[in-house]
Amino acid sequence: MSTLPKDDCFYLARKAQALQLRAGFTEHLRRFFIQQGFLEVETPLRIPAPAPEEHIEPLPSGNWFLQTSPEICMKRLLAAGYPRIFQFCKCFRAGERGNRHLPEFSMLEWYALHCDYRKLMDQCEDLLISACRQMGHSGKIVWQNKAILLSPPWERITVADAFSRYAPVSLPNALAGDRFDEVLVEHVEPNLGNDLPTFLFDYPAQMASLAKIKKDDPAVAERFELYIGGMEIANGFSELTDAREQRRRFEEALKAQAARHQVHYAMPEPFLASLENLPPCAGIALGLDRMIMILADTATIDDVIAFSPETL
Repeated sequence: MSTLPKDDCFYLARKAQALQLRAGFTEHLRRFFIQQGFLEVETPLRIPAPAPEEHIEPLPSGNWFLQTSPEICMKRLLAAGYPRIFQFCKCFRAGERGNRHLPEFSMLEWYALHCDYRKLMDQCEDLLISACRQMGHSGKIVWQNKAILLSPPWERITVADAFSRYAPVSLPNALAGDRFDEVLVEHVEPNLGNDLPTFLFDYPAQMASLAKIKKDDPAVAERFELYIGGMEIANGFSELTDAREQRRRFEEALKAQAARHQVHYAMPEPFLASLENLPPCAGIALGLDRMIMILADTATIDDVIAFSPETL
């Protein structure tokens, strides 16, 4: 993490290459969506209540909150009939700071009606291959001494298979011992996406609070994450459209947050009401800062933003 530099001008000037890379990559991403018929939207950063998720703590802003994701507003647009939408935006989360984390970070999110998580994986792959090619990475990306091939198809592995291959405990035992996140981060993630970008998919249902459950396996949710070089880049899923089930999951998340004495906030009622009109759809959030880290071949997120919190 950065500390306040002695020479502020020099500190900012040496970031010029990364910031130019960031601007160019963002332009190519935007062009891809426009060519695919997506509408770019903007939704409020400050909202009365975010979507309750057990392991995400929002930052208060007066009596409201800064968004942890634009998801609930974007899905209200879907419910109103907007078929394909995308957004570049800032998101905010309490307690997140490190070489790969910022309390304020940049996200690219997109959603499509009549789409599911498998189609979304295909689309994510097409998007990043296209944008990376425009940036001069037609065959591979080199990040932290790892030569990562971009040629399709990218690897896809279920969470259960990944735990069997890389973890010291099985997936059921990790879940039973409340060790899923620990085992995933320490043993599974470092092995993903080191040769090819990798989609880790079919998450345990209890690890997907806004995702649709698979019809043929109620223990599994239609959720995936994309990894490049052992780092999570994106998180997507087939969206849950059952308002009653979504309310139940939110209530469980709020109880868990209360038990940890986290900040209390109300249920996002307008979002829950909109689910009554939401057709089948899928959405994904891609961490723009982390993707720029990959392209800039840096292990520190501060290197790809103009100002880190400690320099303000």
